[in-house]
Amino acid sequence: MSDINKSDLETLRERGISEEEFNEQLEMLRNGYPFLKIAAAATTNNCIKRLSPDMQTTAVELWKEFLSKGGSVMKLVPASGAASRMFKNLFAFLNGKKDTPDNDFIRTFFDNIEKYAFFNILNSMAVRVYSKSVHTLIGEKRYKDVIAILLGKEGLNYGKLPKALLEFHKTMGATRTPLEEQLAEGAQTAKSKNGTVNVHFTVSEEHLPLVKMKIEEKKRVLENRYGVKYNVTLSVQKPSTDTVCVTADGVPFHKEGKLFFRPGGHGSLIENLNDLDADIVFIKNIDNVVPDNQRDISNHFKQIAGGVLAGAKHKADEYCRRIEKGTPSAEELEEMLHFVREVLCITHDKCDEMQPDQVASYIFAKLNRPMRVCGMVKNEGEPGGGPYLVYNADGTVSPQILESVQLDTSDHKIADLVKHASHFNPVDLVCAIRDFKGRKFQLTDYVDRSTGFLSDKSVDGIEIKALERPGLWNGAMSDWNTIFIEVPVETFNPVKTVNDLLRSTHQI
Repeated sequence: MSDINKSDLETLRERGISEEEFNEQLEMLRNGYPFLKIAAAATTNNCIKRLSPDMQTTAVELWKEFLSKGGSVMKLVPASGAASRMFKNLFAFLNGKKDTPDNDFIRTFFDNIEKYAFFNILNSMAVRVYSKSVHTLIGEKRYKDVIAILLGKEGLNYGKLPKALLEFHKTMGATRTPLEEQLAEGAQTAKSKNGTVNVHFTVSEEHLPLVKMKIEEKKRVLENRYGVKYNVTLSVQKPSTDTVCVTADGVPFHKEGKLFFRPGGHGSLIENLNDLDADIVFIKNIDNVVPDNQRDISNHFKQIAGGVLAGAKHKADEYCRRIEKGTPSAEELEEMLHFVREVLCITHDKCDEMQPDQVASYIFAKLNRPMRVCGMVKNEGEPGGGPYLVYNADGTVSPQILESVQLDTSDHKIADLVKHASHFNPVDLVCAIRDFKGRKFQLTDYVDRSTGFLSDKSVDGIEIKALERPGLWNGAMSDWNTIFIEVPVETFNPVKTVNDLLRSTHQI
């Protein structure tokens, strides 16, 4: 029985998905992804660079020099996710049987409700809907009514909005959303020589109008505040990056007679990144933001990461140009191999057996690739992937960011490596996406398509298996040059639940 019919082919054509891609997705859904083989967890002893104060100063100077020479820079902020998961505890209470707070999370929420930046607009909404203030409703034990106007469409609709548009922080006489904080951070760390700040947000199609309105509303205010000019662009995840699903029997799932697709996860955004035009691109999650008065450390290490990348990229490009002119001397090749091994942490046991021209070809192939610097923080129990040294198909070992599902933790040796991993990935990257001649890399050529994630979902009561593409900072950047630097945990301030906004870093 064929997996695809004429109607399915038409659906694929409409979405820009080839039949070959469709069959590859089916194979992954049926067979799963292979585990990756790791040599070690990355630590400050073997790969993660802990920069001394002098090194930090040099990196900041390199970053400022890069900008002063007209280097182009952009911030890419994935901002398409809805905030529903941020409020899952409140939704559970709202839909539960208890009418009064029955756990510490809900009690903490109500005990500190005035501390949230959205309190004033929530209170105004309570007066409009119920003709009573929030505190009056709480005094009457109408807790669910308060949550209903916070999350529901008859109120603030926070349960359906993207995190980008929620009131996160109080400022002097106002409040700020994560979108505004990302723009503010861009002004402080990524201002081009001509005073322009380029920021690109990826958003969901349904939220596009609201995000555009917020940008138009706040852009001029922020430009005046920071003395910059913003160039803000938006894109949506491409339909061609959506993925098919299968039933429990491995049959392509259809809904109302048509192939059913789901968004392919943040790894799909490699297509959006590929469309950007800049020398260097910063990537940071939308919710990892703090107010102005808390941003000094974060800004400092942003510039450090940019400087480390600018310096390493300059050296790699110089080596590529020298190799292009002809096979370098033995001394030059050894210098280049030292850079590959010590700076990029790439090892290859076979180099000593190669002829000089083979060594030069090997070095050139490794250096003429996209490059990224990734900040890593000490593991203090926060969820997220981590830095590892991974075996590649060509026999090399190189740094990569992995999620736990990519590792066979049933293997005791692997489980022990994971257990004792010292750092994790806060998603704070800076990327160089041009080659040594200034031409843009085709970033989709550097994706490891044999990596990804499978998850179990339910649609209309039917159990299905869904596929997520190789993660943006995992398999989608698998074949990049990667440099890990240690950054303070103070640079990592995610808002995964609404009560995270009560942390001191989100208060003024």
